[in-house]
Amino acid sequence: MPSLLIRGGTVVDPLNQRHAPGDLLIADGRIARVTAPGAVGDADDELDARGCWVVPGLIDMHAHLREPGYEYKETVLTGTQAAVAGGFTAVACMANTNPVNDSGAVTKYILEKAAAAQLARVYPIGAVSLGLAGERLAEIGEMHEAGIVAVSDDGRPVMDSGLMRRALEYSAMFNLPVIAHEEDRGLAGEGVMNEGPTAFRLGLKGMPAAAEEAMVARDIALLERTGGRLHVAHVSTAGTVDLVRRAKARGLAVTAEVTPHHFTLTEEAVGAFDTNAKMNPPLRTGADVEAVIGGLRDGTVDAIATDHAPHHRDEKDVEFDCAAHGIVGLETALPLCLRLVHEHGLTVDTLVRALSTNPARILGVPGGGLTEGSVADVTVIDPECRWTVAPDAFQSKSRNTPFAGWSMTGAARATIVGGRVCWRAVAQPPARKRSVGR
Repeated sequence: MPSLLIRGGTVVDPLNQRHAPGDLLIADGRIARVTAPGAVGDADDELDARGCWVVPGLIDMHAHLREPGYEYKETVLTGTQAAVAGGFTAVACMANTNPVNDSGAVTKYILEKAAAAQLARVYPIGAVSLGLAGERLAEIGEMHEAGIVAVSDDGRPVMDSGLMRRALEYSAMFNLPVIAHEEDRGLAGEGVMNEGPTAFRLGLKGMPAAAEEAMVARDIALLERTGGRLHVAHVSTAGTVDLVRRAKARGLAVTAEVTPHHFTLTEEAVGAFDTNAKMNPPLRTGADVEAVIGGLRDGTVDAIATDHAPHHRDEKDVEFDCAAHGIVGLETALPLCLRLVHEHGLTVDTLVRALSTNPARILGVPGGGLTEGSVADVTVIDPECRWTVAPDAFQSKSRNTPFAGWSMTGAARATIVGGRVCWRAVAQPPARKRSVGR
């Protein structure tokens, strides 16, 4: 494999407490050297990173790649194309496929598809329960042997408290986190958006914040008794942030994530019944948005994950009550995250921790830092690149986004997986040597 020198950028690596101008040399698919600017002479190829941040490869710990079974929405190939275009060197994919990823055979199938795509790394997440039915534990040991990195019934809550307790206990044997979709269906009922004045004005049934918070409280109580590892998916309420903060203060092994749409949009985005603003958990209030951003700032919320949920247009171009939940997120996440830096005072280091270092730690996967000798998964970010969201230009197979037409600032200039450039933005300053292609 040819060597690659990333020259002239600012290296941001919180894991190794590095934030300074520097050059990064990649050889044989690994980080060979991180040096002061100009300290490395020649390499087979060079990538000009002037004006950019050179960071550990971004890891999305919550995405839906839809394959097997829903290839009309997305495939492992198109999903990983979207991932590298968005700056992600790795994605962890949820189990709600068809068949469900509740066995080693399905896990292996997903990994085979990822190996054939040769783009972003793919880490399968196995189901908690067989068929996501919430009745019996799935074959967690078998799936772990095949390559899962966590278990989750995401898309459905584990309503049976006894089953959730057993999942936490059994997963602890393999040091796997249980990623919980926190929703009390008795409280959520038939709600389709956040419960409150906006839902009342639109005549839509609401989902109260308590539907999320009650389940978070239950799972923290179970965690305290099992000694397992709980990861709270897509945090959306101020109350959940407070529950996680207090659980961490007691020393419990709980982590949490938030999505870009939950810290960017409020329930008002539903507006004129825009189904691209329908998701679960729903968009909440401005106070909730401020709370989750505060949770990122103080470390209560560990990670940012996209919850990339592609849908065919026929599943969104329907009445709001009938529309599918979720949006695509891999290609818009990075600029939305950079808004936290530009507008909300989040430090660049904190952002990199949330997008790379912490997801790697939580899932126990390679990456998260630019340590010499480690695998060369690197994202080069242009924080000032200006562009407009055009869904028809997405690499993803689906187009369901509420951000169409938005002006964005920030994009991945290059995405490097195992020392190989899998994505390079079209607009790039000329390199000192021949350019590195996709």
